[in-house]
Amino acid sequence: MSSSPPSSSSTRALKIGIVGFGAFGQFLSKTMTKQGHFLRATSRSDHSQLCQKLGIPFHRDMDEFLESENEVVLICTSILSLSQVINSMPFGSLKRPTLFVDVLSVKEYPRNLLLQVLPEDSDVLCTHPMFGPESGKNGWQDLTFMYDKVRIRDEALCSSFINIFSSEGCRMLEMGCEEHDELAARTQFLTHTIGRILSEMVVEPTPLDTKGFQKLVQVKEGTVKDSFDLFSGLFIHNRFARQQMQILEEAFEKTKQKLQERLDNTR
Repeated sequence: MSSSPPSSSSTRALKIGIVGFGAFGQFLSKTMTKQGHFLRATSRSDHSQLCQKLGIPFHRDMDEFLESENEVVLICTSILSLSQVINSMPFGSLKRPTLFVDVLSVKEYPRNLLLQVLPEDSDVLCTHPMFGPESGKNGWQDLTFMYDKVRIRDEALCSSFINIFSSEGCRMLEMGCEEHDELAARTQFLTHTIGRILSEMVVEPTPLDTKGFQKLVQVKEGTVKDSFDLFSGLFIHNRFARQQMQILEEAFEKTKQKLQERLDNTR
């Protein structure tokens, strides 16, 4: 694990194709366009009008998208749809060795899938920008960008892509996919789980709020802004998340048991 930024030459304009032009893909595209990169997009939903306003070519046809000689293909699909999207891509349409980059919140799953289905001459960079449209709306300075150079032969191209984030002041964190998933299960997934549990309860501001309770309300409100598909994807496709759920259940039962024992001793 390393937190030092990668060494890279001066930034050059890249040809980047975005697969999945939902909220997160649109969010990343704004900074990439600002930096002068040439973007094009494809998505299951029709974003042609939005892309026209942004000056980004939109391709409904995946063959046409892959034939457009992107240097980088950026995968911004949901976790749950990744397999369907990747397995439906006609990789024979690629005209050149291509760097495939994913930005999913889990890492072992996309790594294994991409290594399984991509052409051998395609490079693979697994990343997780630890921020989104809300936390990154005022810039990316000091926000964490995790990456793992899974299969990289074109170091110059990889460095140029990574520099998109380091040049914005991100905290660059090179980390293996397995270590990422283990740590993310104990942080991101646990936070989402607590928030989802609170959302099933009446957890609303009251006149008697303590600072601690206010933070709980913030956790609930922050997590439910994300889709349940994201939450379920964190659970289904991160093996450490399932372990974390079991640990959480056991901790809850231990706490109940301690309280019951104290109650029994007062009788």
